[in-house]
Amino acid sequence: MKRDEPHPLGKGYVQVYTGNCKGKTTAALGLAFRAMGHGLKTYIGQFMKGQQYGELEAAKLVKPYITIEQYGKEGFIHVKNPPEPEDVRMAQEGLAKAWLAMTSGNYDILVFDEIITAHYFHLISLDEMLKIARNKPDNVEVVLTGRYAPRELIDAADLVTEMTEIKHYYQQGVNARDGIEC
Repeated sequence: MKRDEPHPLGKGYVQVYTGNCKGKTTAALGLAFRAMGHGLKTYIGQFMKGQQYGELEAAKLVKPYITIEQYGKEGFIHVKNPPEPEDVRMAQEGLAKAWLAMTSGNYDILVFDEIITAHYFHLISLDEMLKIARNKPDNVEVVLTGRYAPRELIDAADLVTEMTEIKHYYQQGVNARDGIEC
C-alpha cells in the first residue's frame, strides 16, 4: 500500500468475542484468515497461553500475513488468586508487545486473545483493556477475546459477540482434540 492510497480498512473498530463456550479464538483466527485473503496483516497476542496449538504451526505457513506470539507458561495455565508474580509479569510483557504491534503501523488487525480472561484472573487491569479500545490507531481493527467480559468493555466496543454453550461433548468426557480445540 502506498502512502497516498487510503487504508483498505478505512476506519477500524473494536470487537469483543466473549462467553463461556468454545469459539472465541477460532472466530478471531477466522477473521485473520479472511483478512489475509485481502492482503491484510494480523498480529495475534495470546495471553495465558504457552502450549502448542495448531494455529501456531499454521501461522508459520502464512507469514507475514498472520503473526502469533504467546504470553504464558508452557502447558495448561492454572492461575491462582492472587496470581503468581510470574503470570502477572508475562501478561504485562505481552501487553507491552501487543501494544507496540498495534501502534507499529505494520498490522491491520490486532487480536488480544484471552486478554479478557487474563483480566478476570487479575493479570491485566480493566483500565488497560479500555486504553486499548479507546486509543487504538484509527485504521486498525482490534479484537479482544475471553470469558467474563466486563460491562465497561462491552460498552466501549463497537461489536460484541457472546458464545453461548447449548451442548458440548466435553460433558460426555471428550477431551480437547488436536486440530479441533488445540
